[in-house]
Amino acid sequence: MKTMIIKNIQAKFSLIVLVALLSLTSCQDFLEVEPQDKLNENQVYRDVFDADAAIVGLYGKLMGLAGKYVVLNELRADLVSPTDNADLTFQELHEHSVSVSNPYANPKDFYELINNCNDILKNFELMRADFRLDPDEFNERYSDIGTLRSWLYLQLGMHYGNVPYITNPIENINDIGDPDKFPKIPFDQLIDELVAFTESLPYTDPYSGDSSLVINVDGYNTAKFFINKGCLLGDLQLWKGNYLEAASHYKNVMETGTGSGDITVLFDTYRMGSRNVSTNDDLCVGYLRFREQDATGLVDSNTQGWRSIFARSKDARWNTEWIWSLPFDSNFAPKNPFIDLFSNQGGSYLLKPSQRAIDLWKSQKQRNDIPYDARGERFSYKVINNQEVIMKYLFRYLDFTSQLPIDEFVRDGDWFLYRAAKLHLRFAEAANRDGQYRLANTLLNNGIQTEYGVPGEEDVTDIEQTHLPFPYNFDARQGDFPYFRGDWHRNEGVRGRAYVQFKEVVGDSLISIEDNLIEEGALELAFEGNRWGDLVRVALRRNDPAFLADKIYEKLSKEGNPNADDVHSKLMNKENWYLPFNWKEEE
Repeated sequence: MKTMIIKNIQAKFSLIVLVALLSLTSCQDFLEVEPQDKLNENQVYRDVFDADAAIVGLYGKLMGLAGKYVVLNELRADLVSPTDNADLTFQELHEHSVSVSNPYANPKDFYELINNCNDILKNFELMRADFRLDPDEFNERYSDIGTLRSWLYLQLGMHYGNVPYITNPIENINDIGDPDKFPKIPFDQLIDELVAFTESLPYTDPYSGDSSLVINVDGYNTAKFFINKGCLLGDLQLWKGNYLEAASHYKNVMETGTGSGDITVLFDTYRMGSRNVSTNDDLCVGYLRFREQDATGLVDSNTQGWRSIFARSKDARWNTEWIWSLPFDSNFAPKNPFIDLFSNQGGSYLLKPSQRAIDLWKSQKQRNDIPYDARGERFSYKVINNQEVIMKYLFRYLDFTSQLPIDEFVRDGDWFLYRAAKLHLRFAEAANRDGQYRLANTLLNNGIQTEYGVPGEEDVTDIEQTHLPFPYNFDARQGDFPYFRGDWHRNEGVRGRAYVQFKEVVGDSLISIEDNLIEEGALELAFEGNRWGDLVRVALRRNDPAFLADKIYEKLSKEGNPNADDVHSKLMNKENWYLPFNWKEEE
């Protein structure tokens, strides 16, 4: 492939990265392209800075998929419904009756990115061969783009089922629509290919601290822009059914802070840390001190408590939760799609929480016996002008008091992709399937120290830890005489951090815990683009289409949708879970 398409200014997907890249002279030529947006081979891939510019340009283009990612993964599942403002395009996704003319049936935008990945990977290999990249520079960058390509293919498989698997750049992207040139492979075979390729990549850590792609501003590390390889490896092995391997990859990410000298980094990074009852400087559902029984004492702030996960500045506390997040800046393309999708103030208000999602949050009870899950109606959505509004993407756009736009022209925001709670739920899912029921249930509910700190033990040095081999080894010991703190002593569990009562195991431990984990994914991760994959993965694992079909039927029936029964019958055949693969050369 003799040219590479660069989408003009999309490479500037963050002001921080823009400043960093433009400070590198050799990157300027790469970004300042001619109107035709094409560069000849002798103008690019000259050195590591050109390689960096290619990577940033690719991630800038990836951000154009943000809206589609959330729509496909949420509207097709059970937690999101279209509003009266939505057109037939969204209604078809909602009812699993997608016509070939529906733009979401066209996978071309995924493959354009995949083809860019293939072109970059090919050129990185050439750069390594003639020493334009040294081995470390190559390993980090090649592994990043290879992992991103595998993530794109996983998305394709979840939504389209059988798809072509192409690993070399092609001249004419539209050839992919020709099944004679590029035949499709089954989804399970695709997973096999992705596991084999991604496990073979030479580098699995985030970019090193001295990489030219990583800068730190006020404690925020730009490495969070780039896909986390350990998380994706864990996800692929989870889909494959290699549960010990999945748990091992997840645990490596969970231990990111281990060995750090900074207390917050060491004890809180990806560990679902405990609440601060005096200052509420935490990421927990919590109450003002001495008002724990007062519903109006709930901490509801952009800078404190659980809501701040989605609203706070990218500070040290933010870094303890977020693993992969891409920022939208109003000054640069692409624009933030989430305001139009979700806001009824200055947006098109096309999607809303489903009644099933609302009822699920209302069915929970907090530890102070207040009868709802605050993660729902107080944080994940709010009622604005008598309409339920998905809020996770809007805290920086809408004023908390007036519920009006702070500035209608400032539409900054974030594409939320991976965070600690998702990591813990996925690790627990893998551990549960690997027979570690107690540990999985602990991470879901009350945390390591509480569960393993069995009262009455004679040897107090032998409690508050799992005594299991890697990846199931957790040390949550805490003592003062002598002073000692295990790395996991602040872990509270997902439901513990959310201040809701713990889930019981009923009947078969494996199935009961797995059901609880997937339900918790709905309560904790709603609207973040995970739900469809969770339902498909477990339904395939159990060979039980009803696991998926029943939940979508409940969503539709609660809304009085007359097609609920027909949709349920259709989804009982897993072949009907997938979108038509209808390639269009022009949108």
